[in-house]
Amino acid sequence: MLPLRRLSAACRRRGLAQFATGIPREAADAVVVGAGAVGLAVARALAMAGRDVVMVEAASSFGTGTSSRNSEVIHAGIYYPPRSLKANLCVRGREMLYKYCTERAIPHKRLGKLIVATGVAETAKLDMLLKSAKDNGVDDLQMMEGSQAMEMEPELRCLKALLSPSTGIVDSHSFMLSLLADAENLGATISYNTAVISGRVGDEGIELHISESKELENHSIGSPVLPQIVLLPKLLINAAGLSAIPLAKRLDGLAQAFVPPAYYARGCYFTLSQTKSPFSHLIYPLPEDGGIGVHVTLDLNGLVKFGPDVEWLDGKMDDMSCFLNRFDYSVNPTRCSGFYSVIRKYFPNLKDCSLEPGYSGIRPKLSGPGQRPSDFVIQGGCPQYSWAG
Repeated sequence: MLPLRRLSAACRRRGLAQFATGIPREAADAVVVGAGAVGLAVARALAMAGRDVVMVEAASSFGTGTSSRNSEVIHAGIYYPPRSLKANLCVRGREMLYKYCTERAIPHKRLGKLIVATGVAETAKLDMLLKSAKDNGVDDLQMMEGSQAMEMEPELRCLKALLSPSTGIVDSHSFMLSLLADAENLGATISYNTAVISGRVGDEGIELHISESKELENHSIGSPVLPQIVLLPKLLINAAGLSAIPLAKRLDGLAQAFVPPAYYARGCYFTLSQTKSPFSHLIYPLPEDGGIGVHVTLDLNGLVKFGPDVEWLDGKMDDMSCFLNRFDYSVNPTRCSGFYSVIRKYFPNLKDCSLEPGYSGIRPKLSGPGQRPSDFVIQGGCPQYSWAG
């Protein structure tokens, strides 16, 4: 029970502990649920503003979910609808992120990205993408003929390409570690292996019912899950990633109008077995339904990965998976068969049997198959409760 003891001790140091019905009830100023990139950044910002911050994370460490299972790309703001939160925050945040990484010596590199049209029908879409990006304030893009792009990248094949010099890559673990250090240096407390099993929101405030994750290992489905601690925060930030919407549904008294529908898409990555990278830039096809296409990403060691694809998952995230931070991140090796044909549209020299299973991530999404992409939801309709992400 070390995580909960630390959590309890942190509240007691502030003179906030109460006891009722045998379960400690402990007041807190600001509670952030989820210690991924968003949760850590929010915790840091709250701590910088002088709030007493407690972070609770179901996993045994920070950033083990969506924040570490992605392409690690710093995006320029190209794809998003004009005047959307995604567009505005990406364009502003891109330079803030580069500045932060430089100041903190976080490994990163402004590699640049080529978005490519490989067929005649795609060139008009590339023109539309350029216009949309300019409307978003992305003002450094360059449209290139295929010959120019292929001169930059001899292994590339395309009819036309859009160069984004502001796109880059970052070491996501180092970035999150820096956010965590900032937050903790400002007095924030984090409790790992700690699950929010239920709670309520009402006129009298917020209750969060907390249990240590390992205590739920052998829980019988259908029997009640009892808390070990009840937290009473003045402010609650739900940045729980894959678990964010299931958590919202477990909060009694939170109006369903504040709980959007959830969709989940698993994306697999495959790595290139050859040691020498065929590309020096990131290479992206045009966006597809549910994602931005199976693209080429380089890591800071120059290794190449392709992905992610889009596999829509049926059903919802069950509560016990959220409590124990157990999600299916397996990579089916047979999925690589679909990768070869897609990649060879822009990288025809890809050799048979050169792709190896890498890793996968699950994207929590607010729009499903065939639907228009949704904007971020960052809301606080309940005065003490907010989404982040």
